[in-house]
Amino acid sequence: MRRKWTDEELLTLDEMAQMYTLKQIAFRLKKRGYYRTRFAISKKLYALGYSTRPILDNYSCEEIAKTLHYHSTTVTQWVRKGWLKAQKRSATCYQVRSHDLKRFLKNPPQSLTNRIAAIDPQIIKYLVG
Repeated sequence: MRRKWTDEELLTLDEMAQMYTLKQIAFRLKKRGYYRTRFAISKKLYALGYSTRPILDNYSCEEIAKTLHYHSTTVTQWVRKGWLKAQKRSATCYQVRSHDLKRFLKNPPQSLTNRIAAIDPQIIKYLVG
């Protein structure tokens, strides 16, 4: 069953749209007494013309892997080997800053040079700007 978005919810969503991820927006809405799923927030942001990818300079390993068409464990292994600098968000999730990803893609380890060179430049531009 769908509930109509209130004006207060829409105002809050508008404030957070470009600064927070879907999970963070859902959490902040919940703290204010509004219960919306990430899917509902994503659909509403899309309907309002916002990107569901905020202008943040960090990515999860899953986002990087999905964009580069690799498995997420591959990117996680790059982090664990020290090739890609990242901060730990939880026991199994890392946060990679855009400039660290850019540095990694410009100067990959010798064993990954051919794999990185084969990636479409448009995809790399999408990720790191």
